[in-house]
Amino acid sequence: MFFKEPVLVLGLRPGDLSLVPEARDMLSSAALVVGGRRLLDACPHVWCPEAERLAVTSPLSAVLETVRSVAESGRRVVVLADGDPLFFGIGKALARELGRENLRVLPSLTTVQLAAARLGVSWERTAFVSLHGRSDYTPLFAALVHSDTIAVFTDHDNGPAEVARAMLERGADGFLMTVLEDIGTEQEQVRQLGLQETWGMEFSALNIVFLEREYPPELTLHLGIPDHFYLHQRGLITKLPVRAAGLSLLGVEPCSVVWDLGAGCGSVAIEASHLARTGHVYAVERDKTRAAMIRENQRRTGAWMVEVVHGTMPDCLAPLPDPDRIFIGGGLGGESNQGAGLLQTACDRLKSGGRMVLHCILLDTLLEARASMEKQGWQFGVTQLQANASDRLAGDLRFKAQNPVFILWAKKP
Repeated sequence: MFFKEPVLVLGLRPGDLSLVPEARDMLSSAALVVGGRRLLDACPHVWCPEAERLAVTSPLSAVLETVRSVAESGRRVVVLADGDPLFFGIGKALARELGRENLRVLPSLTTVQLAAARLGVSWERTAFVSLHGRSDYTPLFAALVHSDTIAVFTDHDNGPAEVARAMLERGADGFLMTVLEDIGTEQEQVRQLGLQETWGMEFSALNIVFLEREYPPELTLHLGIPDHFYLHQRGLITKLPVRAAGLSLLGVEPCSVVWDLGAGCGSVAIEASHLARTGHVYAVERDKTRAAMIRENQRRTGAWMVEVVHGTMPDCLAPLPDPDRIFIGGGLGGESNQGAGLLQTACDRLKSGGRMVLHCILLDTLLEARASMEKQGWQFGVTQLQANASDRLAGDLRFKAQNPVFILWAKKP
């Protein structure tokens, strides 16, 4: 459905919140003006004397419904936005709700453009992260893995100090932070800070954070990292050939939520995070020493997407989001796990259409897993893998056999 009068979405220049003359002319005949309270305050009544004013509040759905109702009646609606309304702005929600054909957008400069200009940073390869209204910092950690420059849009609850705290807790300390406050105003301030310096500091509510990589991780994150690059206890690592086969059968997608249960040194979780670029990866390990090793391997590889969960399964899995993919490399065998119900919990929590991969050394573990899949009617298969790796002996090479592993994969209906 086409509206008689398209909804006008006007971008105000960051800082002084000015409008181009063309936009001011459009406001004069508006029946409804919509925007955040700060933007409405910057729009004098004399510019739109006949218009009703509607502040954008939560839930946004109520605001969008009002916009639709007025627009369908043939009256002019003007929506005010910061900078470019289609760049982390209200434009996306308006296009989704009203249809792109019913919008006319007049963008202004974005905060990112002004900030990059202040810093002299070329920003075509900059990653952009919005933490507005979020409690999950995964988009930030994903950007830290793959980008050397990141622009972070903050809010009252997720300011520069909170961003720095989250990075330091994850171990991502190889970045320099620049906080740009009140950009485009007389109070503009640009401060370059170490992450630790932000503790206890206060910042203007109007700020944007730029993060620039100072040095790369020790190891490049990729599939097939050699075993000896991982810090691990003797024998407690999913060796490279088996790891590669398991990850292939797991079929991790970019947005997958992945559980690595009994993660050991974290090699599977770390390499799965290279595949789940916009998802979530949880490395669950009950042993305190091994959990510390996962964090050290995370630091070495810069795999900031991995969240280490130190706890006893299955109880520690309760607060985690339901997974699309589950890898179990340890935790099913041994007396301490008998009756724990880990496999059943994993099966129950796995999303429909999700995949599970188990690496089994012991025959009893394989038989238990197979019986569980048959009972539930899941599609599954088993591959036995035994790899032989070259090893030096008497000035020459020999092939040294690794332990055979049964790889069971299953798909939940």
